[in-house]
Amino acid sequence: MARKSTPDDEPTIIKKYANRRLYNTAKSSYVTLDNLAEMVREGEDFVVRDAKSGEDITRSVLTQIIFEEEAKGQNMLPANFLRQLIRLYGDTLQGFVPSYLDASMDTFARNQEKMRDQVQTAFGSNPAMANWEAMTRKNMEMFENAMRMFSPFATGMPPSDEQAAPAKPAKTKDVELDDLKAQLADMQSRLTKLSGDD
Repeated sequence: MARKSTPDDEPTIIKKYANRRLYNTAKSSYVTLDNLAEMVREGEDFVVRDAKSGEDITRSVLTQIIFEEEAKGQNMLPANFLRQLIRLYGDTLQGFVPSYLDASMDTFARNQEKMRDQVQTAFGSNPAMANWEAMTRKNMEMFENAMRMFSPFATGMPPSDEQAAPAKPAKTKDVELDDLKAQLADMQSRLTKLSGDD
């Protein structure tokens, strides 16, 4: 994605005030973390400075954006990765980590379009994936048809005449058992037909 920039190729200055409000000096307006996240996605470079001291606090604000995204359920950072990262604080290799992560993300960014195409090709034309989707659809249809037989009101189908009829006087146990067997055989027959259809 192309990087947007301000005149003279200078990053936009965002001031953070003591009340935690963020002010975009280029647009003369207050912004939110979501606005800053959108600026990052659009490739717009910015620096966040403490309004009182002038200290560059960009890293802490970007980390806060990541925290907010993770809290919304946009989980991209596996717990194991975070544990390993925490372990590296204070380690003798700590100085190498930022450049390594930076280089890794640069490589990932350069190859992301190629990766998207490969993922699309792999899942779009993969016969196994197509078969899986077809099987899933068929299973859902069978499940829905079975649910219609067992609970017609849940699917909006009107009840059959037998279901709408008032209760009949009690039958003998043998007759009730025969009726149940017949109903079970009928349901088994219907399920067999449903599973045999293509």
